[in-house]
Amino acid sequence: MYRKKLLEYKSFHSAVMASIKTTLFEKSNETEAHAERMADLAKQLGRVLGLDQEELVALELVATLHDIGKISIDSKLLKKNTPLTEAEWAEIKKHPEVGYRIAQTVPELRKIAEYILCHHERWDGNGYPQGLKGVEIPLLARILAIVDAYDAMTQNRSYRPAMAEREAIAELQRHAGSQFDPDLVMVFIHEVIEKNSNIVESSADA
Repeated sequence: MYRKKLLEYKSFHSAVMASIKTTLFEKSNETEAHAERMADLAKQLGRVLGLDQEELVALELVATLHDIGKISIDSKLLKKNTPLTEAEWAEIKKHPEVGYRIAQTVPELRKIAEYILCHHERWDGNGYPQGLKGVEIPLLARILAIVDAYDAMTQNRSYRPAMAEREAIAELQRHAGSQFDPDLVMVFIHEVIEKNSNIVESSADA
């Protein structure tokens, strides 16, 4: 009887998770492919940093669902290609706190609620919603900020073409110490991006 109830519970929450993901990807310009690329890059960086398996699982999950709070925002606003008004920007900036509250209500997401809340914080303290600075920002949120920015820069958007890898690297370096953790930026560039590029080049030469 207990085993049956446990299986039913797990099945229910799996369905809840699937529904959340579907709603998120349908409402915003964030795609499942973007989330998968972010998760892959984040895990690569996490392994280099020596994160344990539990932390890597949490990192993959938050990479997929960091923008979960956007399900509360009008889809027209999320997909708007023209500059946002001050009021619209204020509405967008609510999504980390909304995402945090959503995550706290889903048992499987409680462990990543803090990272969802902090994923728009900046190393220099000028981020939101709490204005955290430096190592006050949880490590997984600092990782997420870097891989999210890199993937966004290197993919085509409706309002601009994708940046070349070297341009995206230059942007990360330019914002290291202000937007991003400078040590993590260095590790990400040398141990993830450059190694991935070398693997691709080696495969092409084979």
